[in-house]
Amino acid sequence: MPSSLRARLRSTLTAVLSAAALLAPAGPAQAQPIAALPEFEQQVLFKASQDPGYACFRIPAIVRTTAGTLLAFAEGRVLNCGDAADIDIVLKRSTDGGRTWGPLQVVNEGAGDTHGNPAPLVDRRTGRILLAETYNTGRTDAGNCTVPCDRTPHLQYSDDDGRTWSEPRDLSDEILPEHWNSWYATGPVHGIQLTRGKHAGRLAFGVNTETWDGSRVTANHAALIVSDDGGDHWRIGATDSWPIAPDGMFRQKPSEVTLTERADGAVLVSGREQDGTDLGHRSQTLSLDGGDSFATPFRALPDLYTPQVQGATLRLGDRLLLSAPADPDRRRTMMVRSSYDGGRTWDSVDRGTVVTTDWSGYSDMAAINSSTVGLLYEGGAVDARDEIRFARFTEDWLTPRRGADPTTRDAAPGARPAAVLGGAGRTAGVLGGALSFDGTDDAVRLPYRSRLPLGEGDFTASLFFRYTATTGEQPFLWMGGIGSTQPQVWLRGEPASDRVRALITTRSGATTVRTASVFTAGAHNDGRWHHLALRRGGGQLTLFLDGTPISTPDVPGSVSRNSPFGVHIGQRMDSRAFLTGAIDDVRVWNRALTDRELGAGTKGAATKGTVLWLPMDQVSGSN
Repeated sequence: MPSSLRARLRSTLTAVLSAAALLAPAGPAQAQPIAALPEFEQQVLFKASQDPGYACFRIPAIVRTTAGTLLAFAEGRVLNCGDAADIDIVLKRSTDGGRTWGPLQVVNEGAGDTHGNPAPLVDRRTGRILLAETYNTGRTDAGNCTVPCDRTPHLQYSDDDGRTWSEPRDLSDEILPEHWNSWYATGPVHGIQLTRGKHAGRLAFGVNTETWDGSRVTANHAALIVSDDGGDHWRIGATDSWPIAPDGMFRQKPSEVTLTERADGAVLVSGREQDGTDLGHRSQTLSLDGGDSFATPFRALPDLYTPQVQGATLRLGDRLLLSAPADPDRRRTMMVRSSYDGGRTWDSVDRGTVVTTDWSGYSDMAAINSSTVGLLYEGGAVDARDEIRFARFTEDWLTPRRGADPTTRDAAPGARPAAVLGGAGRTAGVLGGALSFDGTDDAVRLPYRSRLPLGEGDFTASLFFRYTATTGEQPFLWMGGIGSTQPQVWLRGEPASDRVRALITTRSGATTVRTASVFTAGAHNDGRWHHLALRRGGGQLTLFLDGTPISTPDVPGSVSRNSPFGVHIGQRMDSRAFLTGAIDDVRVWNRALTDRELGAGTKGAATKGTVLWLPMDQVSGSN
């Protein structure tokens, strides 16, 4: 769409909104009572059908000014929803805590190029709002920026509460060294101002970048950018770099980092993890010196379930909040999770608070007051890029902190007990007790430990199952990630297809994904106990049901790499299927058991290479 036409459309929209404002009752928005507001409410803030001149809105960021105004930023994508076409940075303002919003403002017009990745900060000492952003040459199609991408950082500011903005200035001389010569991204999420210690008043935001050697990308970098003079000058602070091998392999690529100052003054830095071989889709570290350095390299969090997506953190009293989709495979189920120990551990998905179960993506949060949070996030009924929503919620709306779950013992060497979820109860088993599952929310989940991932090697998994269900997926054991590309191992009943099936998905090299599955004839949903085992070894993937083997050729690669990692009994990893039935004596070994060992069944007591062993004979403790 020509720039002149977009300008006319915006002018018309502004005139309509201004006329409506003249007809509205006079008086400041702050005078409206807020005591009766609900604990949760939301509205669509940016959407192509309601904001003329744009095909798509993405990449939300939000801050609260010293005057109490909420500034909601987004990328206004003119031609399409691609990442590298004609993109403006746009803004809407709210002076009443997010209940109502003013018209769309263009803060920075791309004019055919990409001007995006908004990373706003507020200097509480002066009231100035600063906006870091990144430019690249625009495309006319929906493709990505050509590697090496000509990305450059810029900065604007506002001294009138976000009403008007300075001309952008190029920050390349200060924060773009020569070796960060390919991808470069500011934020996209709010930056922070430190309030504690000798660096109080310092401004900081995150960037992620890449190095290009003339033929390929050779390194990933995550860094903090800091200013000690209110944003007049900036420098590169803490930096973490990860090399990329000639074959494209790398361990981590921490990106799109979000910063939170903890109560002890440490800065928690949490980022999206993208395609590294380390387990997990999020990683994090700390800075103990105000952003000058990282205390450790980024560490991946295997059991924090998210897809590959940007997220946001925010401190709210004694808890830290994380906003991000909770489905480990797809961008859906926006959730707010809490940490009560400064980010060392985070709520699991069964403890988080669901904002929406439909598609959702990038997000940001701002504190409206001491107990109320504004969440700006991508969402949609069809696609996470359909619209950007603003949700306002109180701390009382968040799921209360829950006590320890009941547990069942894991008899493997050095293992901790496994959590029993949803009220799974005891029932008669093959030997002693077993656990029964109601098909709604019952499950057993193991805490992550480094011995659980099975990697590229041989393994054997064994269990007893009993069920009568005639529909749906009936998950028995799940280890690893989920989806068509994430490494995983699972065994389940598929009664609608009249079979019991096992599957592995592997990753080899930088991108190669392979899958192999093997299944029985018959669903064996007769209400009787059956023994099921899956063995990887000797180039074969073999499923044993009551001692009868069915084999298929194995596929090379790791069954535990790149993705979030969890071990669940009676539950799919994404919580979209639960077992109606019972499970007993779950065992996994990091070797291929012999036919004789498998034939010995419960009396075999094979212990060498035991990774997990759940007798499922007792439940201890309660909620």
